[in-house]
This record gives sequence, C-alpha cells and structure tokens, in this order.
Amino acid sequence: MAQIIAIANQKGGVGKTTTAVNLAASLAVAEQRTLLIDGDPQGNATSGVGLEGERLTKTVYDALIGQMPLEEVILRAIQFAHLDVAPTTPDLAGAEIELIDRNDRELAMRDAIAPIRDRYDYILIDCPPSLGLLTINMLAAADSVLIPVQCEYYALEGLSQLLNTVHRIQQSVNPKLAIDGVLLTMYDARLNLSRQVVTDAREYFGPKVFETIVPRNVRLAEAPSFGKPIVLYDIASVGAQAYLSVAREIVHRNAPPMSVSPHPKGNVAESAELLPDSRAAEQTQQRIGGQPLGEIPVQQTEQASEQATEQVSEQASEQASEHTSEHPPEYASERARDESSDQPPAHDRRDTDLEQKLAVTPSADEPAAHTDPQSDEASHSPAPEEQPEAR
Repeated sequence: MAQIIAIANQKGGVGKTTTAVNLAASLAVAEQRTLLIDGDPQGNATSGVGLEGERLTKTVYDALIGQMPLEEVILRAIQFAHLDVAPTTPDLAGAEIELIDRNDRELAMRDAIAPIRDRYDYILIDCPPSLGLLTINMLAAADSVLIPVQCEYYALEGLSQLLNTVHRIQQSVNPKLAIDGVLLTMYDARLNLSRQVVTDAREYFGPKVFETIVPRNVRLAEAPSFGKPIVLYDIASVGAQAYLSVAREIVHRNAPPMSVSPHPKGNVAESAELLPDSRAAEQTQQRIGGQPLGEIPVQQTEQASEQATEQVSEQASEQASEHTSEHPPEYASERARDESSDQPPAHDRRDTDLEQKLAVTPSADEPAAHTDPQSDEASHSPAPEEQPEAR
C-alpha cells in the first residue's frame, strides 16, 4: 500500500512545488512506483514535469468533484517509467465552491485516491499555499505531511499556523496524520540568518528535521522553465544531489521495521533477516541442514560429537606417521634395536660416552681405582673424580 505524503505550507515561495516535483522524480529514479498529484490550482507541478495545461482535458478537478475516477485522470510514465502524474489546471480553484455543500467535503480527495492506492509505493500531493478547503482535503487524504521551510524568519514564524491546522485535522477527519519531516530549503551558508533558522528548527522539531538541507541553486530555478526535474536537467548539480538524498531519507524512514525472533531458539531464517544480504539467511540455514536451532534432535548432536572425535583421532595418527617419515631410516632401525634390547636407548648411550670423554684421567702419583672385571655394576660405573693436587 502506498505511503501518501502531502507537501504543505501555507506560506508561498518556500519550495513546495520544487520539492514535490524533484522528490517524485528522485523516488522514480530509485524505481519506486510514484504518483504525483498536483493539488495546487496554479498547476506549477504539472508544468514542472513538461505537461501543458492547455492540452489537458481530464484533471484533478474532475476527480475531486466526482465527475470521473482518478484513474482516468492519471497520465502514465511521465519522464520516468515509474512516475505517473495527476495534472491540474486553474479550474481546480472552483472545486472549493462546488464542495462547500457536501457533507463529506473534507474527504473528497481520500475517496478519489482509495481505489488506486495499492498500485503505488508513494503518492505525493502538492498542496496550495493556503489553509482552505483544498489543503484540508489533501491533508485528510494523506498519511503524513512534509513541510518545506525556507531558511528565513517569516517562513519559520508561519510554521506555527500550519501545525495548528494539522492538529485540528488530527482531531477531526484524519487522526492518523503525522508529520513526516521538516525540510529546510533555500539555505545560504553565507547568511547568519540561514544558520540561525536551521538551529532553531532542529531545536524545536528534533529528529523530524531532515538531515539533508536543500541549498540555493541556480540549476534548480532553471529546471522548471525547461519542463524537466532537476535529475534530468542537471543531475550533477548540488540541488539534484540534495533531493536524491531526501528521497533516500524518506525511503529509510518509511521502511518496514525488521522482525526479530523473541525466543533465543527461534528459526535461523528469522534472525538472518537482520543481515543486509538475504543470501546470508539461506547460507546459515544450509549449515544446519535447513532445520531450526531449537529443533535439532539430540541423537544428531551425539553423532556429530562422535564423528568429530574420530576425525581428531585420524588427524593425530596422520600427523604422527608424517613425523616418523621425516627421520632417516637409520634412525628408525636404531630406535627399533633400542626398544628390543635391554640396553638404554641410543641417545642415553651417547650421553654416557660423552660423559666418559669429558672425564679427566687421574695423575700418575695417585693409585688407579679398583675395579672388579666380574662385576657388571663396576663396568658401568663412572670414572672417579679428580682430586685437587696438593701444593
């Protein structure tokens, strides 16, 4: 179902139509199915996308007073494959007079949009610079309102009047109407007043203020005279980049919340939804055989433990065989003889021979040590220690 955003501010010249046209084009560039409804009798949004009002035979006026459904008024694929436009002419100003006697006059636009709402991702409504019946109709049909605010004192001062109107509509015809955000436009970094307005707006509205600020840009002012959105007229301009950033923020704000499994033993596929790549969920699911973590049988867990133990044993045997093969065959045969005989290992005999070689031979004046040739212990006894020579 589409998110319906009314772009409204009762003060003129703050950038409502510029925002409506270029924001709709930026969403269409992002392949979001977008419908732009020109709700201003001046028809600037209609001419801003290259449509000529003189050639139009079906307009928003016809849909608002109930002469024809809105679907017949909509023009398909204007400038972009994903951008549709419901144009208007100055005749729309007469709709206020014709709706005045209707009991549900505030809900005329909502009733006109309802049949085609499911066909779009976003529906943007360009509201007139007033707080009359047309603006009330647009706000009653919207889910949220986007408020462009020029970075000047008068625009900030008149914002309180619009907020009062929004509050009244919330209490009467549209309780679900919310403020989507405040968009600061025509920002000039050279002026202290612009910086002060930005500071005051952020202090009052907090996170409702868009991070992106639309600067003053000559290319933005030139684009409507060519009947093109700024992304077609000069996409490299700072104005085009600003509205692309605003579109990105709107998509992020209106994105559905991510679902998180409340139980620690939930399905891995559900927890993998938090990952940016959807393929991660499939890969995680494949690692455990496509079963939820809480539903893996205990027998499978024991079998997995036994298999892991066997694998470790096999790896240890292979490492031992590889270690043995690294030594020369003489070492292996010598080691086998040592193990079969009663004599100490070869490396122990080497140590004994080395000790005998390092032993000091006694002097001639001293008697030799008595040894019993028949004694096995004497044959293996070490040589006597040398006594220091008396001086």
